[in-house]
Amino acid sequence: MEIEGRDFMNTPPLKTVRFGGNVVATLAKFKQDAQIINWLQEFRNCVTQLSKDHEQLIYVALRLPWLGRSPAVVEEYLSFLSNLVSAQTVYLRACLKMVVSNFKPKRVKICEGGVDISDSDDDDESRTVMSITFCQVVVQYGCLSLSPGLMVVFHSPQECYVHNLLRVAVYIPSLRRDVLELIISRMLKLDVSAPRGEIEEVEENTVQQELKGEQEEEGLFDMDEDVCSVKSSPAGTNVMVHPVAERLDTLMVVLLAFIKDMCHVNGCLDVERTKDLYKDLVCVFDKLILPTHASCHVQYALFYLCSFRLALAEAFLEHLWRLLQSPSHPAVLRQSAAGYMGSFLARANFLTVRACLDLLVPWLHLYIDSQDSGSRAYCDITLHGPFYNACQAVFYTLIFRHRSILEGNMKKGLAYLQSLNLERIVMCQLNPLKVCLPAVTNMFAAITRKYQLVFFPFDPYVLKRSSKLIEPLYQVWEEPADTECSDADEDDFLRGETPETKGVMGMTPGSYESHLHSPSSVGSPPISFLQRPF
Repeated sequence: MEIEGRDFMNTPPLKTVRFGGNVVATLAKFKQDAQIINWLQEFRNCVTQLSKDHEQLIYVALRLPWLGRSPAVVEEYLSFLSNLVSAQTVYLRACLKMVVSNFKPKRVKICEGGVDISDSDDDDESRTVMSITFCQVVVQYGCLSLSPGLMVVFHSPQECYVHNLLRVAVYIPSLRRDVLELIISRMLKLDVSAPRGEIEEVEENTVQQELKGEQEEEGLFDMDEDVCSVKSSPAGTNVMVHPVAERLDTLMVVLLAFIKDMCHVNGCLDVERTKDLYKDLVCVFDKLILPTHASCHVQYALFYLCSFRLALAEAFLEHLWRLLQSPSHPAVLRQSAAGYMGSFLARANFLTVRACLDLLVPWLHLYIDSQDSGSRAYCDITLHGPFYNACQAVFYTLIFRHRSILEGNMKKGLAYLQSLNLERIVMCQLNPLKVCLPAVTNMFAAITRKYQLVFFPFDPYVLKRSSKLIEPLYQVWEEPADTECSDADEDDFLRGETPETKGVMGMTPGSYESHLHSPSSVGSPPISFLQRPF
């Protein structure tokens, strides 16, 4: 029977091919919209008969390239899916996996001038259709959690895939926490596999190589100055040279854009929607981010959200404070919470410092009171881990934010800092300066000495003649052999910023573990620390 040229929209269903014969092969070859609609209508009329015995036929139907076709095909296909999962729930997971797999764009290869060019067919309208389709199936049939079978599809995070999953979170708020957990868990794997130092090294090496190449080119060819100035600087591009960093950067842009759009309606902050998203993100933070060591960037999703409203930042600090205080939580999580508190306070310029210091410092004094008369009043990181990390959080906060306390009214600011009684914390038998990061210890010592907040009676002896008697007895500063502390790192701490990565945390929770010993001359950093302005 002739097929070409027929109007299948108005043609009765063909009965010449029976189920179980060559229908699978025949169906796969049909490309015309009208014929696809005809077969889909045929399927809909007999979905109650399409049991597990016909799963091969169903799987072929689920592989039909229906996206990008006419609205009539899309509508008919969605109706077919709806009828299928209603009558045969055994195919529900297969249908959902088909929809989710289409969240990722298909790769399209174009041969142009003998060169293969890979591109992606990332049609926004098609992505929207897929997201809505997924949501319709989920809502209609009560599949209110992302099953492991669906998560398997998320092998490697892609921008389009993440974008569509977040659309699902918009359409179905009850799925938002699961979606965020899935996305952030994959992003954390990227994050920890691309350490900050490695990223900076790759970027710096690339810039140096390109600059070196330009210099060699200028040496070989006497090029006009105007021509040289046309070249774009590699440092000015937004593309990361490190491949994992580039992928993570792209996904962070998508995630942060989602957070902003969810919290704002017509440019105004929607408090209720923001609070709901905050609760979901905090749950994901507790479950995934807080226990993860050496994550550098993913946690900034919560940092960004807290910047929308001061009450959110205060709630996050209070949450971390409860974790730190709770003896029911593992010590490593309590230490991590203290690290996040200090780093958040130090880096978030939208926060006031005093409120959190008024929580942390009294707790430190109470902890010292509880240990001074006991048998464990000695320096031991295994016994007092949360205490040491809380101390480091206080020191770190004062390093970066002491100016905000002192500016405006120096006298009142100094009186406040003196009221914290930092000298007692530093001089206690637990000896926190011995355990904290050397860089943090050095800068804290320099600041407290400058403002006379802590008294170090045996600081370096500077009298020339009489020093001959003291020097043989005096332990001078020695850089730890296992600690690489570059001049650039010292400069970063002195300026209170991280060059070219302003929002990056300078201390990762738990990072003190590799620096358990500070110099024996505690409180006496190199003289270069004292000669530079704060």
